[in-house]
Amino acid sequence: MTSPLISADDLAARLGDPNLRIVDASWHLDDRDARADFAQAHIPGAVFLDLDAVSDPDSPLPHTLPAPAAFAASAGVLGLSDRNSIVVYDTAGLFSAARVWWMLKIMGARDVRVLDGGLPAWRARDLPVEDGLPPRPDFAVFSPDFEASAVAALEDVRTALDDGAQVVDARGAARFRGEAPEPRPGVRPGHMPGALNLPYGSLLTPDGTMKRGDALEAAFRDAGVDIERPVVTTCGSGVTAAILILGLAELGRSARLYDGSWSEWGSPEGGPVVTGP
Repeated sequence: MTSPLISADDLAARLGDPNLRIVDASWHLDDRDARADFAQAHIPGAVFLDLDAVSDPDSPLPHTLPAPAAFAASAGVLGLSDRNSIVVYDTAGLFSAARVWWMLKIMGARDVRVLDGGLPAWRARDLPVEDGLPPRPDFAVFSPDFEASAVAALEDVRTALDDGAQVVDARGAARFRGEAPEPRPGVRPGHMPGALNLPYGSLLTPDGTMKRGDALEAAFRDAGVDIERPVVTTCGSGVTAAILILGLAELGRSARLYDGSWSEWGSPEGGPVVTGP
């Protein structure tokens, strides 16, 4: 089984590979400017992917999946082909990169991985960085092959919960229990009846890389998740839910991601909400 993760040292050894494409997919929930961070320091040869700019412009929900053709066009402008070997990273360590990894993967990219530990892991090894905004890359043809079965809609999640399937929420425990306010106006606090809570940070080590092997499997097990059974992941807006997908992929398992996540379910028109453990 090929890991969906790549270490900083292994990526550094591949710099200069003509088929390699590196993507800075940083995105922040607060007002921090990810593009400005990219201009200040990025891995040599990287391009910047604006998560919101490659999302569905007609959706009222944040950064939901675009149509495959629209995604392919955005990828092509960044010089990304479905045949390239693509490595995605972010400046947080392991946060939004997993979402873009998942998007690329289900849209048809054949070889895409996440830099384990992101830019912090790269810089901790004193590996080279560049500043400034690079020139526009040559356009590439990204031929989409959309894996629709990897995506869950609101009604799919309703059915999964009714059938006793595992819906796993990556938000922090306080938000899951409804003890902390939601960051988006009009979204109710709490969680779906019957959902399990596995905060995405539980999958990470203190240095921001992903746990491996028994430690990673234990993180799922301790949250009540049986990785042998079907899983639907969710979070606030579909970003950190992809970290759970990445962790399951590292264990050789797959899952569906609820793209609307709590932004949709917690809205007044969404689904039933409970608070507490």
